[in-house]
Formats: sequence, structure tokens, C-alpha cells
Amino acid sequence: MTGRLEAEFRAKRSDGRKLLVPYITGGYPGWQEAIRAAAAEGADAVEIGVPFSDPVMDGPVIQQASQAALEAGATPAAVLDEVPSLDVGIPLLVMTYYNLVHHDGHRRFAHRLVQAGVSGCILPDLPLEESEPWCRAADHEGVETVMLAAPTAPDARLPLVAARARGFLYSVGLLGVTGERATLASTATELAARLKQITDVPVLVGVGVSDAEQAYQATRVADGVIQGASMVRRLMESGPDAVGDYVAEVRRAIDVASGSLADPFGGGREARARGPSLRHVVDSAESNVMVTVRSRHALGGCGSRSVPTAREMTHGHAPRRTSFDFC
Repeated sequence: MTGRLEAEFRAKRSDGRKLLVPYITGGYPGWQEAIRAAAAEGADAVEIGVPFSDPVMDGPVIQQASQAALEAGATPAAVLDEVPSLDVGIPLLVMTYYNLVHHDGHRRFAHRLVQAGVSGCILPDLPLEESEPWCRAADHEGVETVMLAAPTAPDARLPLVAARARGFLYSVGLLGVTGERATLASTATELAARLKQITDVPVLVGVGVSDAEQAYQATRVADGVIQGASMVRRLMESGPDAVGDYVAEVRRAIDVASGSLADPFGGGREARARGPSLRHVVDSAESNVMVTVRSRHALGGCGSRSVPTAREMTHGHAPRRTSFDFC
């Protein structure tokens, strides 16, 4: 059964609309108003980051926001408790790390999301091969698990990832962590095109989509974009209203890709027909992070308690734990 997130995204895509999903760090001062501002200015869903002490997918901006939220006392429970009061009328997702899910238990964590009114969940450090226990629990509770596809994935792997995806398919724009770049990596549109050929699930590009023009370029191929660092930076520097202003700017840009507005970047019809002119950009300082491959060592967790990998737990090799509190 298709959930709310995927149903709405499919319907909007059928209407010719390109999809925009801002990321906002939960627990950071002003995060609730930032989400409301984003929704008011044309976001189709909002991804709420639940702060975690070892965010392997996140770059400096989101790390800084997450650390500030943790120091201010943010916990998963505290963030989720605020979600029902947002009342924004669009689907909400949670993005966090598997450690927190393991601490709480799959069914319990999924049930908490449903109780809070959260439609979907992104766990970037949980690879496909280890995802079945969580996905089974999420499906049972009605939580849509968004799967990530990496630009290095071989062709044979992509249909497997797409088949497991619910809500939408997260097309990772480049090898590296989140953060703003001067140009859109060529891998962003290349992977989106590969995914569009093998699945009907909505395909959104995230990681490295840094401004309105890059969002426009990405949505010339993809169904939509996820933008995190550029959103969070504006929240940190200028507050929630700046997030709303930026969402409105990106909304106008991607409406061009859907054909509903004139080209604001001066490309004209001929340039749009050629598609975006891009070059391959991978920041060598950040390229050691592979979002679909998870190392076997423990990532660390709430209160500095480490937990084993999902594979270790599945095969019974996990060290014993006395508590898995929802922290």
C-alpha cells in the first residue's frame, strides 16, 4: 500500500510539479518556525534531522547545527514531541542514524514516528543488505523508508535499492558529505538519469545541491531535490524567515524545470533543450564517505554508548547491552 508521502509525490509529479524537500535540524533554535516558513513558501515535504553525535553523512554546517541542538538538550523524543504542533499540511520525514533506531527498537521507533505524524524515515548508514529488520517494522507501522542510491552503485544494484524504496528514492549527488559546492557535480544528474530508467518511484537528488540554479539543473532530470546545508546555514545565520525566502527562491527556479515559469538563468529554450552544462566535482577532503557502505565498527551513540552494526546483531555477534533507552 502506498503511503502518504509517495502518494502525494506521485500525484504532484503527474501534475507536472517538481518536488522540493528542505532539510532542517530538529532542536536547533527556530527549527519549528523554519519548517512552517518552508511549507508556506512551497516545500512539498520537510526532512527533519534528529541530532546525533556521530553524523557520518553530514558536513560541517549540519554538524554544527546538530551539535548546538544537542548542547541545548535536544533528544529524539523531544524533537518528535514537537512535530504534531507543526501543523504544516505537508508530509514530514525524519533523517537520523541507525544507532538511535537500535537503541529504541525497530517497532518502537517506527511507532513513535507514526504517533508524531511523521510519514517517512531516512537512515543513511543502514545499507540495503542490513535493512530488512527495520524495513519490515517500518512497513508494519506505516512508515515509508526512503532508500539511498550512490553514484558508484553498479547497474545491477540499483533495481534492488529502488524496489525497497518507499516514499521516494534518494539519489545521492556525489561521493562525500553534505555541504555547499560551487557547482553541481555531474554525478548528480547522471545517477538520477540511471534511476529514472529503472524505476517509477519518484527520484530526488540530494547532497551537493547548493543553490536555486543547481536545483534547477538537477530537476531538469530528476523529479525533485533535497537541500540541507544551504537551508541550515540560512537558519543559523539569519533565522527562520531566511529559510522561507530561500525556499521561495528555489521553488521559482524548479518551477522553470517543470515548464511553468520562464528561465530565470538566461538559458532560453535552446539552452534548456541541451540540458545543464556540468563538470564532475568531488571534494577530495570529503570523498572518503560512502553512504551505501557502512563500516563494521560501532558508530557510538547517546551518552557515548556504542552499539554494534546491524550485521553483527543479525548474526548474534553483538556485545551485550543493558539498556537501549530512547535518548
